[in-house]
Amino acid sequence: MTDSTQGFLVGLVGSGIGPSLSPPLHEREADELGLRYLYRRLDLDRLQKPASAIGEILAAARLAGYDGLNVTHPCKQVVLEHLDELSPDAAALGAVNTVVLRDDRAVGHNTDWSGFARAFDRGLPEAPLDRVVLLGAGGAGAAVAHALLTLGTRRLTVLDVDGRRAGELAASLGGRFGADRAEGGDLGVLPAALEGADGLVHATPTGMAAHPGLPLDAGLLRPVLWVADIVYRPLETALVRTARELGCRVLDGGGMAVFQAVDAFRLFTGVEPDAERMLAHFTTLVSDVRVN
Repeated sequence: MTDSTQGFLVGLVGSGIGPSLSPPLHEREADELGLRYLYRRLDLDRLQKPASAIGEILAAARLAGYDGLNVTHPCKQVVLEHLDELSPDAAALGAVNTVVLRDDRAVGHNTDWSGFARAFDRGLPEAPLDRVVLLGAGGAGAAVAHALLTLGTRRLTVLDVDGRRAGELAASLGGRFGADRAEGGDLGVLPAALEGADGLVHATPTGMAAHPGLPLDAGLLRPVLWVADIVYRPLETALVRTARELGCRVLDGGGMAVFQAVDAFRLFTGVEPDAERMLAHFTTLVSDVRVN
């Protein structure tokens, strides 16, 4: 049991994270629970550091007494070599988005996959999962792929600008879920892959405030497709807006952002947060951003 009078110092490491809503989301929930909690942004861009600097940033956080770090693009995979231990999920996925610093050990976890799974169940109930296309084979893509196959996707096509990376992810998924469940390729096969697909999930930085735009030709979208985006700043990305206008069922990145935060908060503090309250907090935060 965690002492509720204990203070917590956590942070977010990544590139272009200035607009992130994670700090106020975590801090508001901590306030509701009567916890002292400070969440700092450690932006690689502002620090003028490359992704490879995650090791020295992690070492500095340990020295400064941080209780944990959330890790986002582009550090979810490069952080692995700097950790003392991985949770089973993080080890299977080869990607970490939450690092718990306790007892002089840095333990990596992955709450992205469970966050996406809960958001999908909530936002796209009964969506068909026979054939799904996933754009992006990085750390977030690995988590989403794991979630989709766990949810029951029969055939997952993973596509990436780096076809080799997509193939490696597909092979890894095949080892865990069955060789016939996943295939990988480069973006050149996207049109053919989407022709017979039930849904599309986007898991690259395209569409973020710092990387605006569409990740694919809008002409490839069809009304029968459901479309999910993991980007949540902005909440309505160009992909979500375009897909909705074309008549697709859509899922924005807000649910995944909240549910992965719920699990990360629990790992950092040992206290169970109120997921519904955090969803309400997130809605308020997004509304505040739009007004301002």
